[in-house]
Amino acid sequence: MVTMLRNAILDGTFPPGSQLRETHLAEEMGVSRTTLREGLQRLDEEGLVSRIPFRGSFVAEVSGQVIGEIESLRSVLEPFAIERALPTLLTPEGSQELEEAVETLNEKAEAEDMAGCIDAHLAVHRAIYRAADHQMLYDMWLSWESQLRLFLAVDHQSFAQLSDLAANHKRLLDCIRSGDMNSIREELTTHIRPGLPAASDETAARPAPKASSNRRKKA
Repeated sequence: MVTMLRNAILDGTFPPGSQLRETHLAEEMGVSRTTLREGLQRLDEEGLVSRIPFRGSFVAEVSGQVIGEIESLRSVLEPFAIERALPTLLTPEGSQELEEAVETLNEKAEAEDMAGCIDAHLAVHRAIYRAADHQMLYDMWLSWESQLRLFLAVDHQSFAQLSDLAANHKRLLDCIRSGDMNSIREELTTHIRPGLPAASDETAARPAPKASSNRRKKA
């Protein structure tokens, strides 16, 4: 049930800001309202749903300003993360998580699985930040994931096709395998900078509803 609801949010069936009416959803999905509420709580913790007291549950909205700020930080911090991570990523054991994430992204792209691509896309970058062995940096990435997940779900200008997304990350992996930071920095500009105009132009005007205060980010 949680997977079905998550996919419906990520594929746009439930657009940002739309209300998730518990009675209707529970009947449609064939589950109890208690089970549905547990699922909505999980999605709230992931940042995909905002539960507002006395109003109900809503699909979280994307703040263009927040995405722009995240992307500007990534443009500075991601090269730093990769440089720190290189000694680890250049070993077979240390690169396993990254290699598997890129492979999964390719598989999901071939299957035209948008939600799966988004998960794998974020997993690629999560693997890089984890390999950097810098807890504050890694925690920062985790704090960005829910907003980036929503942005990737609603933005259609960052990549023309899912196959392009997979190819871009395969190129990034090849650059990392080379150990050449100049190539890595150049490749990263194609991953991060294009998101800034799209975030600013398409989402800045949509205010995000106030999220519940108990949200926790999960890896």
